[in-house]
Amino acid sequence: MKVLAARSAYFLAILRIVAAVLFLEAGIYHLFHWPTLPMPAPPPQMAPWLFAAGLLEFVGSMLLMVGLFTRPTAFLLSGMMAVAYWGFHVPMGFWPVANMGTAAILYCFIFLYFAAAGPGAWAIDNVRARDPEDHALRRSVA
Repeated sequence: MKVLAARSAYFLAILRIVAAVLFLEAGIYHLFHWPTLPMPAPPPQMAPWLFAAGLLEFVGSMLLMVGLFTRPTAFLLSGMMAVAYWGFHVPMGFWPVANMGTAAILYCFIFLYFAAAGPGAWAIDNVRARDPEDHALRRSVA
């Protein structure tokens, strides 16, 4: 297990990149309505909310993928997912599997973890770090 622990910054980066790519898909759907979904379209009064969510998802995903401003971006997206779950999913039912809110809960806590842990390896934030202690690779080796 020490072998895995020594590479935790790389596993964190992989999680960050994969989560960002999957979240980008939601942003692309909300902005460009692609790919089409088999479920009915949301009501027209939701359009401004979905457009705003799409912008945050698209831009936030791009920032997370490259690891730029990871902590504030992840914190903002975590809050957005909490609002999405409590404001839009819970009114459809209590259980996440029934209200289609499982992904929102997972994204909320994954992004909250990135806000606390930082970007991991392979991030622009590591190049920009002024404090050597804040560099993810140095923290994982220590």
